[in-house]
Amino acid sequence: MQNKEGEGFAMGNQKISWGIAPIGWRNDDIPEIGAENTLSHLLSDIVVAGFEGTEVGGFFPEPNILNKELQLRNLRIAGQWFSSFIIRDGLEEASKAFHKHCEYLQAVNAAVAVVSEQTYSIQGTSKNVFAEKPYFTDEEWEKLCHGLNELGKIAEQYGLKLVFHHHMGTGVQTLAEINHLMENTDPNYVHLLYDTGHIFVSDGDYLSLLHKHKNRIKHVHFKDVRKDVRGQCEKEGKSFLQSFLAGMFTVPGDGCINFTEIYEKLLDVNYSGWIVIEAEQDPSVAHPLEYALKARKYINEELLVLDKENALVNS
Repeated sequence: MQNKEGEGFAMGNQKISWGIAPIGWRNDDIPEIGAENTLSHLLSDIVVAGFEGTEVGGFFPEPNILNKELQLRNLRIAGQWFSSFIIRDGLEEASKAFHKHCEYLQAVNAAVAVVSEQTYSIQGTSKNVFAEKPYFTDEEWEKLCHGLNELGKIAEQYGLKLVFHHHMGTGVQTLAEINHLMENTDPNYVHLLYDTGHIFVSDGDYLSLLHKHKNRIKHVHFKDVRKDVRGQCEKEGKSFLQSFLAGMFTVPGDGCINFTEIYEKLLDVNYSGWIVIEAEQDPSVAHPLEYALKARKYINEELLVLDKENALVNS
């Protein structure tokens, strides 16, 4: 896959695959926005923008149909979000749902199962996401960590890695909470999804998490943040959905996060896996293909050059 100058992702680090999430085209939490964007539209835009794959969206079809569409475009699936309710419903119920989830992911040749504990989550509500996040008791933490270890073992049965997604509006949002989760789960079965946007909006710092848990990170979301919009959303007490509709998130290179230092660190630790561009925006405001191309241009011009420099140093 090439850009206009003939320089494509294939020239980057061969251990890293670059994807872009469907959330820029359609949003599972607000199905009415971007509803006109079909699967064919989404996947074809991804090809035009030069990415290697995507994550499964809620509107994606059953595996046989999806695999055909992917094969026609030489695209791959990185993973898919799974809302776990280990604390609320118990491990047995969560495991049943997770088995079905993993069966689907195995059928579409995915690499990871993205898990987020949604017990008490306010991310889909009208509550102030900056001030009303939930917290877990010691007993709930113990239940969650044990449950995630078990789900991680299930994921392994399907050739997948469980990557936990820290997320705004949930009980595992801050660095302190992520630290607690990592310290109390088995690194063989519970890995970390590092999301630049969520940790920055939560803590105002995106590097501490990367440095602290660099060896647990097995999946990455590159999400940029418009700092001024974030500040205004917090001042107005907006919900998570209201905040992203206001434009709090954007693609790399369009906000305040320095992805160069992040990518350098990932290269330093020999990261292997997917980096997925994910920016919740209203597609009627932020044209999905335009922003996919903007992200691709930034990656090519600012990040992939680091692969070449790194190769020269190690040659």
